[in-house]
Amino acid sequence: MFLALRELRFARGRFALMGVVIALISLLVVLLSGLSSGLVNDGVSGLKSMPASAFAFDGGTKADNAFSRSVVDEDQLVAWDGADGIAEAEPMGVNIVNGVTDDGTQIDLTLFGVQTDGFLAPPVSSGEGIGVANGIVVSEPMKDSGVEIGTVVTLERVDVELTVVGFTEGQATFGHVDVAYLPLDTWKLMAAGAAVPGAPTDAQLAAVDFPYASVVALQAEDGVMPDYEAIDATADTTTMTLTEAFNASPGYEAETLTLSMIQFFLYAISALVVGAFFTVWTIQRSHDLAVLRAVGASSRYLLRDSLMQAAILLVGFTALGVAAGVGLGALMPDAMPFALEAAPIAVASGLTIALGLIGAAVAVLRIVGIDPLRALGGQR
Repeated sequence: MFLALRELRFARGRFALMGVVIALISLLVVLLSGLSSGLVNDGVSGLKSMPASAFAFDGGTKADNAFSRSVVDEDQLVAWDGADGIAEAEPMGVNIVNGVTDDGTQIDLTLFGVQTDGFLAPPVSSGEGIGVANGIVVSEPMKDSGVEIGTVVTLERVDVELTVVGFTEGQATFGHVDVAYLPLDTWKLMAAGAAVPGAPTDAQLAAVDFPYASVVALQAEDGVMPDYEAIDATADTTTMTLTEAFNASPGYEAETLTLSMIQFFLYAISALVVGAFFTVWTIQRSHDLAVLRAVGASSRYLLRDSLMQAAILLVGFTALGVAAGVGLGALMPDAMPFALEAAPIAVASGLTIALGLIGAAVAVLRIVGIDPLRALGGQR
């Protein structure tokens, strides 16, 4: 460590400049990580919060935006209900609508039609759960839009009036649209085209004969991995696990792949920049290293010393960049989907440091081949 610390003090200007570059890269990594987490939460938080293991879509449904494309019937539900490894199977309706609140505010909603007494019924942070025919439980952040318990939402084109009876525990969105949970029978009433202007009634729900839903939500038995493919063959469905179903949300796959590609290139740039810096630095100090080799320093010692120097630089300025990124993230406007989560930030910081060390290691491997004769004037 003697040589590493001495050089850090001696060439502090050059190391500080390199450190600023590392800090800026770390800052960008944190911001991208926050945007990635924010987009996931803003796009599929309604799905993430569900206690479902998987979703069964109609067979042959295109994976992109599958929740809107799929239509399953009673026979498919029966095939899944009681299948090996499946604890519960429930139908679920999904569609995105436009509405207007009673104070004239225009809002968009993703309607999740679920059974009022099923495992998909959402827990509430305030108000009541779904139960009445015209009641909906909406995403908690909708409070910021002025929505409150008792607010009446009139759906456009059908003029169906739904009343907010509760709020979910935390954010619930699908396709960047706030979720509104409502009784499955109410969803079927509208999907069948039998809804009339005004608030739905129990009598209207009882008169509807519509044996269809969008998907079948599945809950596997504890510790059991069902044979989804075998049951799919029987039920004529296509099953996606909960995580795989995120890609069935509008725009989710395109957004995440884009950000992942940006992060990949950012990591590659980080490794190349650090590696290039230490390559140049190694060339500049090759004479000093050759002297150390000539007086008996081993290649392992010199390599370890150089990597410790890189580690001090990477860890210190990465921590500085992460701190700056966390600070900027806290100042992000509410309109921007940004979420600071410890695990993604830790992984991103670890990758930045690890790839930087790899880049530095590749650069300083030339130390092993330094000829001690250079320090003794052998090339003169």
